[in-house]
Formats: sequence, C-alpha cells, structure tokens
Amino acid sequence: MTALTVRGLSDEIRHALKLRAQQNGRSVEAEVRRIIAQAVQEDNNWHQEVLSIARRNGVTQEDHDALVQALCEVDGPIEEPVVFAK
Repeated sequence: MTALTVRGLSDEIRHALKLRAQQNGRSVEAEVRRIIAQAVQEDNNWHQEVLSIARRNGVTQEDHDALVQALCEVDGPIEEPVVFAK
C-alpha cells in the first residue's frame, strides 16, 4: 500500500481534521482516507455523467480527441465561447 505525506497543512485544517475524525469515530488517517476516496468517487461520478450525456447526444471518441487536442493547444483563455450549431 502507498503512503502519502501531506505538507503545509495549517493548524486550523489539522485541528478540523482531528475534530471531524473524532466525530466520525475514526482516526485522522482513516478520516483522510475516507475524504480522499469520496472526492475521487465524486469526480468519477461527474465524469461518468458527462460521458453519458455526450454519448446520448452523439459525441464520438474522435470528437472528444479533437477537443482535447484543441484545448491542449490553447495558450491563453478562450475569448469567445464555443457555439455548436444544431
């Protein structure tokens, strides 16, 4: 199993984690594992929902790849919103 060291936590964050862990009947380490697992799951759920919407609307893998490529080439903020014609 991998170990993770988190540096630079403020005293307030450390205290809040300790309090949250106590309230949930877990060690601080177990509480942090749970927080990370929930965050990753929420991110994955969001990703799956976007993917589902895209598939229902006919977005292909090629469309996705082209968009990713275009976004990787942007040097600065996009000044005009992208409008997709129906």
